[in-house]
Amino acid sequence: MKSTFRMMVWGANRTRLWPSVVIAALGLLFLDNEANTRPKRFISDPITGLALAGHDPVAYFVDGYPRRGSDEYTYQWGGALWVFVNQGNREAFKLAPHAYAPLYAGCGGYALSEGYATAGNPTTFAFINGRLVFFHSPVNRFLYLVNVDLMATAAAENARKTRCEPLL
Repeated sequence: MKSTFRMMVWGANRTRLWPSVVIAALGLLFLDNEANTRPKRFISDPITGLALAGHDPVAYFVDGYPRRGSDEYTYQWGGALWVFVNQGNREAFKLAPHAYAPLYAGCGGYALSEGYATAGNPTTFAFINGRLVFFHSPVNRFLYLVNVDLMATAAAENARKTRCEPLL
């Protein structure tokens, strides 16, 4: 049985292009581009564009747990589209969005206390001093709550550095 082997031959143009691609990639890695490192506003779902992955921010306070909002009740605020369970929740949010929006623009509270940013999980949350705080995982939530005063202070200090503080 005869096997065939085809070898790719790099042309002169590809050979000259390769160093440019490598230099551009390295430049992007080391370039401090603040505009693209962290969200300027609230973290939204990259696919749907919805804040809190489509959960109603008011429902956390009213019902005590996350509830999916409806496309019928939406409101654009803070660079994201927010959805609500009903008209009452949407109106409450319109009156006091800072009271219902998650602290740290939706970034994980424990990660911020450690000095880095992760997107918080809308189903892993806690109320800290009357504010909604998300966490990346249940373990992170536990570690944050064990020493909440120290963690909250550190997270607040790191929120600006990591751009997890909404610019409103």
